[in-house]
Amino acid sequence: MSIKDLQLKAIGPDLAAVLPNDDTPWYKKPHLLRLNFCLFCLFLFSSANGYDGSMMNGLQALPQWHKFMQSPTGAWLGFVNAVQSLGALVCYPAVAWSNNRFGRKKSIAVGYFWIVLGTALQTAAQSPTMFVLGRLFIGGASAFFGISAAVLITETAYPTHRATFTALSNCGWYIGSLLAAWVTYGSRNYASDGAWRIPSLLQVAVPLVAFSGFCITPESPRWLTSMKRFDETRSFLIKYHAGGDESSALAEFEFQEITKTIALEAEIAKTASYLDMIRTEGNRHRSFISVTLGIFSQWNGVGVVSYYLAPVLQTVGVTSVTHQTLISGFLQVWNLVIAVGAAFSVDYVGRRKLFMTSCLGMLVSFTVVSALSGSFATTGVAATGVAVVPFLFLFSGFFDIAFTPLLFSYLCEIWPYNLRARGVSLGLSATQLAVFFNIFVNPIALEAIQWKYYIVYCVILVIITLTIWFCYPETIGHSLEEMCEIFDNANAVVPGQLSMQDSIAKGRHSTEESKEVQVEQVV
Repeated sequence: MSIKDLQLKAIGPDLAAVLPNDDTPWYKKPHLLRLNFCLFCLFLFSSANGYDGSMMNGLQALPQWHKFMQSPTGAWLGFVNAVQSLGALVCYPAVAWSNNRFGRKKSIAVGYFWIVLGTALQTAAQSPTMFVLGRLFIGGASAFFGISAAVLITETAYPTHRATFTALSNCGWYIGSLLAAWVTYGSRNYASDGAWRIPSLLQVAVPLVAFSGFCITPESPRWLTSMKRFDETRSFLIKYHAGGDESSALAEFEFQEITKTIALEAEIAKTASYLDMIRTEGNRHRSFISVTLGIFSQWNGVGVVSYYLAPVLQTVGVTSVTHQTLISGFLQVWNLVIAVGAAFSVDYVGRRKLFMTSCLGMLVSFTVVSALSGSFATTGVAATGVAVVPFLFLFSGFFDIAFTPLLFSYLCEIWPYNLRARGVSLGLSATQLAVFFNIFVNPIALEAIQWKYYIVYCVILVIITLTIWFCYPETIGHSLEEMCEIFDNANAVVPGQLSMQDSIAKGRHSTEESKEVQVEQVV
């Protein structure tokens, strides 16, 4: 498939028709190189959440941490892990409001305040309560980083790069988890509390690396338009999408599409609210997808592998701290490679194929994990327990194919501008509720019924697969403003698209009139 064919498939014929007619790669265009550097830094913000999950996984394998935390088990261990999700959940409504009121960039800046405060409290903790409080504030950082960065990436990316960069926005999770896993592995032999304080301190590392790119990242042109700052919107499109060409057909097309679509949305709903998310059939469909995708992303067994890998490995005979942290470290490398590869394939393969491959693969691999774990519990054969490890890698890989890249990108692209931040907030609220429930319940269930608990997730995976098959539409080939054609009306006309079609039609009409005049003059 040629590059032009791929562009046509990814963004549709109307937008593809106004793209620059050249074969110069993006990395040789200074304006796209600068923009994509900014977007790369934004995708690193999801590392805060990934670092937390992997760090807590690693800390549970450290005797030093268990001694400091007074050997937490059962419900208390579940709460220690889940409190980060509670902090994020509480902040989500404020994040959505902040994004619409103050913009995407300023909302990300608020996340820095929470990550520094939470990291300081957690690292310097003098009691389990102080450690837990630090985790609560880190949850606030995850909320502000997660929604704001994902939406900003979606709304600023170059049209042919949007799907890939938005899919990458959640892959930063594994940048954080990779760093945490190997830092925990490296500090495991420290006799002092440094074994867990060093990983806690480095929780702020990746957001600090991303800070330089964040500072030069432009504000969303769609948010600027909603604030009636049209000159800034046009300037953004000309500078970052057209390379300074003020006569660019692409910049004009995007400007018309963005301004007229947002104006129409504002006319329909003068003040958008959460009730708008259920007032129309299309928005009810979007809300259903947001809630179910948020829940499905956690109730598929990944919560057990992400936060309780150490206890899971213990149930199959892998009890060495070195082996547990080493497996966790390599698992994060595997996750990152698969997730990034899947993110780059969204415009080649499509969303539905990724979802279905992910679901069926997780179902098969987790079923095998359940069977092998049950066999080990019955026979005690070490080889059977070790065989669980590669299937845990397979399960994680299939999860990464869809639920890592598409959790943010699918939510961001299905919602119209005026409800986008709220829609993503709804989906991530469902995610954090599922995480909180999972993390709180998982240690209790694992302690009570051990491997039999995995069967529950096998049943849930069947439900997830059927729901996605029947209810999740394909979105490839549509711009953000064109998603209404999928959810609201098969014959919906995108305002900006209509304006451009009128302009083209007028141009053709003028050309025909000119030709007629020339013919008359010749005669």
